[in-house]
Amino acid sequence: MAGGLSDVPLPKQIYSVIRERIISGAYPPGSRLRERELSQEFDVSRVPLREALPQLEWDGFIQILPRRGAVVTQLSLRDIEELFDVRLALEPYAARCAAENVARGASMEALLSTMARTEELIGNDEPLLIPAVNARFHMDVVELSDNKLLVSVMNSLMGRVHWLFRLTWHHNPAVSCAAHRELVEAIRSGNGRLAEASAFAHIEHGRKPTLERLAPSLPATL
Repeated sequence: MAGGLSDVPLPKQIYSVIRERIISGAYPPGSRLRERELSQEFDVSRVPLREALPQLEWDGFIQILPRRGAVVTQLSLRDIEELFDVRLALEPYAARCAAENVARGASMEALLSTMARTEELIGNDEPLLIPAVNARFHMDVVELSDNKLLVSVMNSLMGRVHWLFRLTWHHNPAVSCAAHRELVEAIRSGNGRLAEASAFAHIEHGRKPTLERLAPSLPATL
């Protein structure tokens, strides 16, 4: 691999490319990722591949199985439910901390920039680009919390959130955008409890339509 990512360690480059292909559906659930084919495609030895694959497994994108190697994770409705549960435990707290930090003078520049980018994509009717920006918005809120452990945990989780957003990209993005605006204003107000409630309501509001949308294509459990 070569090009503009040359300053990024090779295993991380490989991780990013494979992760994006899984999220986009280029590598569908259940498909095998064969080391020989990947090493030939990326023009690398198997060493950086074997560093990238465990991180993909840790982040929930693949499973490394005996005698089968790396296989893209098959999601179930239970997995989606659990993802919502964990997000509800962490993201409202992050929003509360973010608002309290803003009240102490922290900058909202990154969050506002991502919000503006979302509105731009909706205005230009580019729905396939919105899931990544939505995930970035939620991560911006977490980073504004200034809680290093929370940021680390959510960094690992956010890839699956992005994957979920991509699976349901055909939802009306304007609804999510409106909820994001409400959350931004709650954080801007500096009222931690208001921001916490806004984040909780936004995430929980998405649970039922997400499960209904995915029910025809995902098993209940595995």
